[in-house]
Amino acid sequence: MKTPYVFDEFFASGREESISPFFTQQGRRWGKNLALKSALLSALLLACAFALSFVNSAASNLLLIAVYFLVGTPALIDAIEDVRNLEINIDVLMTLAALLSVLIGSALEGALLLVLFELSASMENMVMLKTKSAVLSLQRMTPKTALVVADGLIHERATSDIAIGELILVQAGELVPLDGTVVSGSSELNLVHLTGESQPQPKHPGDEVPAGARNMQGALTIKVTRISSDSTLNRIVHLITQAQSAKPKVERFLDRFGKWYAPIIILLALAFAFILPTLLSIPYLGKEGGVYRALAFLIAASPCALIIATPTAYLSALSSCAKRGILLKGGSILDAIAGCSIVALDKTGTLTTGTLTCSQVAPLFKTTYSPAHALSIAASLERQAVHPIGDAIVRFAQAQKAPLCPIEDFKAVPGFGLQGTALIDGQKMSAFIGHPDYIEEKLPPHLLKSFTAWRAEATYKDQLSAILLIDDVLFLFTFEDEIRPESAPLISALISQHYDIVLLTGDHSLHAQRVGSALGIEKIYSNLRPEDKLNKVSELAEERGLIMVGDGVNDAPALARASVGISMGKIGSATAVDASDVVFLHDDLSSLPWLLSHAKKTMRILRENLTLALGVILFATTPALLGLVPLWAAVLLHEGGTVLVGLSSLRLLRMGKTTRQI
Repeated sequence: MKTPYVFDEFFASGREESISPFFTQQGRRWGKNLALKSALLSALLLACAFALSFVNSAASNLLLIAVYFLVGTPALIDAIEDVRNLEINIDVLMTLAALLSVLIGSALEGALLLVLFELSASMENMVMLKTKSAVLSLQRMTPKTALVVADGLIHERATSDIAIGELILVQAGELVPLDGTVVSGSSELNLVHLTGESQPQPKHPGDEVPAGARNMQGALTIKVTRISSDSTLNRIVHLITQAQSAKPKVERFLDRFGKWYAPIIILLALAFAFILPTLLSIPYLGKEGGVYRALAFLIAASPCALIIATPTAYLSALSSCAKRGILLKGGSILDAIAGCSIVALDKTGTLTTGTLTCSQVAPLFKTTYSPAHALSIAASLERQAVHPIGDAIVRFAQAQKAPLCPIEDFKAVPGFGLQGTALIDGQKMSAFIGHPDYIEEKLPPHLLKSFTAWRAEATYKDQLSAILLIDDVLFLFTFEDEIRPESAPLISALISQHYDIVLLTGDHSLHAQRVGSALGIEKIYSNLRPEDKLNKVSELAEERGLIMVGDGVNDAPALARASVGISMGKIGSATAVDASDVVFLHDDLSSLPWLLSHAKKTMRILRENLTLALGVILFATTPALLGLVPLWAAVLLHEGGTVLVGLSSLRLLRMGKTTRQI
C-alpha cells in the first residue's frame, strides 16, 4: 500500500492543487487552473487601481499592493530560487524589471508587467498541457488494478504486481488491464483508443487481446502475456513521452541560447541606464530617464516568445499525430520528414495485405475436366493442411461455392505437397498437389515429356503457383498477394504532392511489376535480399532525403538506414518497429500523405513563430531606447507576442481533430 502524503511532501511534489488530498471536493475545483484564476483576479484589481489613481491614490496603492502580493510573490520566489541555482533566465529578468519599475515610480506599469507575465505563463502552461493531451488521456485510461483469478478465487491486485502466465478476469464494460490471450469467454472489444478502428472486434478463446481495449459484452478470462511495463498501452505512452522529450535541433539551440541571452540583456540594460543620459542628455530617472528606457528595453528584449515558439509547435504537432495513431520518436523526425523528397515502399504487407488469393485455376493441356472440378479436389486436399497456399485455395473454393469431396489415404509431404484419393460420383481418383518438382515425380511417362517442355518455356516461374495432378490431368493454380484498398489512393496522393515513389521488394519481378503497374509506380526494384534493400536505400538516401515504409524483419536494416523509417504497428515486426522513426499504430497508410503535409506545415508555423518572436524584439528594442516605446507598450508587445506564438502553435492541434483518435 502506498504511503500517504503529509502536507509538506505534497506541497514539495509540485503536483496540481486540483488533486490535493488535503482539499475538499469544492476546494479541488477551485484549485484547478489556480495560476490563471489568480492572474485574472490580479488583472481586475489592476484595472480598479488604474481607475482609482485619478481620484483616490491611497485606495489605488492598496489595490496595487494586493496585485503585487498575488502575482509578484510567486514570481519573486521563483526568481530567488533560480538565482540560488545560478540560473539567470526569463523569470529573473521579468521580476527584476517589475521591482525596478516600482523604484523609479512606475508601479502601475510594473504591476501590468507582472499580471501579463503571469497570464502569459498560465496560458503557456495550458498550451503545454493541451499539446500533451494524447499521452495524458492514455495515462488516465490505463487501469491500475486487475481482478486476478487464482485457486478458484478472485481478488484485486495492482497491475504492476501481476506476472506473465497469471489469469485475470475482465468484466463487461471494463478496460483490459494487461496484454494477454483469451482462455475462456467470448466478447467484442472496442480497440478505437489503440488502433483507431471503431468497429468492435470479436474475441474468443485463443485470441490475443491488447491492454487498453474496452470489453463490450461478456466476461473474459485472460492469460497475461506481458507485464504492465511492457503492455501495448504503456508502450504507446512511452513512445509518446519519449517523442515529446526528444528535442529537435532548433529547440536545443534555443535552450543553449537562452542561458546566455538573459544575462547579456540584463548587462546591456544596466549599461544603457548609465550611458543613455550622457549620450542623449536626458535625466537618469523619470518617464524620459535612462533607467526608464533601459527597463523598456529589458522587457522588449526578453525572449519569452522566442523560447516557447519551438516546443509548443513541436508538441502540438506530435500530439495531433498521436491522436491520429501516428507515433513519432521525437520532434526532430518532423524536420527530417519535411526534408525528404523520395518515398520508398515495401510491397508485401505494406502495399499489399500479405494474404494470398487464388487468382487462376487453368488446365495445362487439353482435358475434359473442368476447372471447377479441379478446384473441388484441390480444396478437399488443402483443407486438411495448414499453409497459406492451402488457405487461399479453400477460400477461393468457398467463394466459388465449389463442393468438397471425401479424401482417403491422405498424406502430407512437408515442403513439397499433398496427396490422397478423392471420391467423386462413386469413382476413386488419385490426386497430388504441390511444388512442380514434387508433381513431376508422379507423372506418367506420356505426360512427363510435355510437362518438362512446358516448364522450360513457362512464365509461371515468376509467379507463386501450385500444380494439381488428377490421374493424368494437370491444372495450374496461380496466386497473388492482394493489394490493399488504400494503396492506390495513397500513391496518387503522394504523386500529387510531388514525391518520387520507389517500390522495393524481395518478391519476384513479375509480382512486383503487377503491383507497381496497378498502382502507377514506375521505379521498381525486385528480387532484393535484405542486404540489397539496405544498399538501395543507402544509395537513394545519399541522393535526396528518403522515407522508407516497411513492416517485416527484413525491412529493419533499411528502415534504420533511411532518412526516416516508417513501420506498421499492428502487422509490423517488433524489430521493424524498434528500427523505425515513425510507427503507424493502426496500419493506416492513408495517413502518410497527411503526415508529410503535417510535417511541412509544422516547419512553416515554426518559421512564422520565430519570425513573430524576433520581429517583436527587433521592432520594440531600439525604439524603447529612443523613448518611442513606453514601458506599458513594451509590456504589451512582449506578452502579446508570447500569447500569439502559443496560439499559433495550437493550429497544429486542429489538424488532427477530424481524424480517428487513438
